[in-house]
Amino acid sequence: MSQLTEQLSWPSVLIDSHCHLDHLDAESGSVDDVLSRARDAGVRGFLAVATTLEGVPALAEIGRRHDDVFFGVGVHPMQRLEHEPTLEEIKDCIDRFEPVVVGEIGLDFQADEQGSLRVSREIQLSRFEHHLRAAHDAELPVSIHTRSAREETLEMIEQYLDPNVGGVLHCFTEDVEMARRAVAHGFMISLSGIVTFASAENVRALARVLPLDRLLVETDSPWLSPVPYRGRANEPARVLEVARVIARERNISLDEVAMQTTANFHRLFRRTAPSHDAAAQLTNA
Repeated sequence: MSQLTEQLSWPSVLIDSHCHLDHLDAESGSVDDVLSRARDAGVRGFLAVATTLEGVPALAEIGRRHDDVFFGVGVHPMQRLEHEPTLEEIKDCIDRFEPVVVGEIGLDFQADEQGSLRVSREIQLSRFEHHLRAAHDAELPVSIHTRSAREETLEMIEQYLDPNVGGVLHCFTEDVEMARRAVAHGFMISLSGIVTFASAENVRALARVLPLDRLLVETDSPWLSPVPYRGRANEPARVLEVARVIARERNISLDEVAMQTTANFHRLFRRTAPSHDAAAQLTNA
């Protein structure tokens, strides 16, 4: 294996397309510490997604302090709420905070051992529809969590979203056919640390066959820490391990994975795209 495949070369950088900077494990230290370690590893962009609307102001504040941190607005499908946000409340949150994505949203119909859902199917479907409608009206992409809800997820994104805006199926572990339908509707597919797990040959197979111009990489930190960090809190620096596995599976360089997934990120999340002046400064640095 060439050194080029194993290490990033300047000016290649990675972007963690899905992390939870407001849920850091105590062992990880402060947000500033976590971001510093990631930047040292060559990670120069972070998309911090929301799990509740109440959590959005804290994410916006992190984004205000760090130019390379972007954030989303949304309610996670597994989040229990006393009050379900209305469509207008979601729109108002988008208008006030100007996120780059509506997310993390979606559907999770995987039942517990007693056969129950954490949040009822009816509430999840209504919540998801409200977020999709808000995203459509704001012309923002979405970041979608989907588990045991393949057809419902696909049907709703095909019904409510503009394929010219699209979104991402994050932490993807489903089959190629679901990916194909999502890609046809303007979506990216994001792979997480699961791709490094010994038991996840199906995800490595996806890494080999998905179009490179539709791939993103993520950590979903502080969860799903990749090999060789299993059992420890995850953090954005470890997106490098995800990219390394994709490079090995595709027999291409790590630089190619980094450059393409970074370009994909800015193409999907248009509000994050560097300005012409910033790009010129990077080229001339």
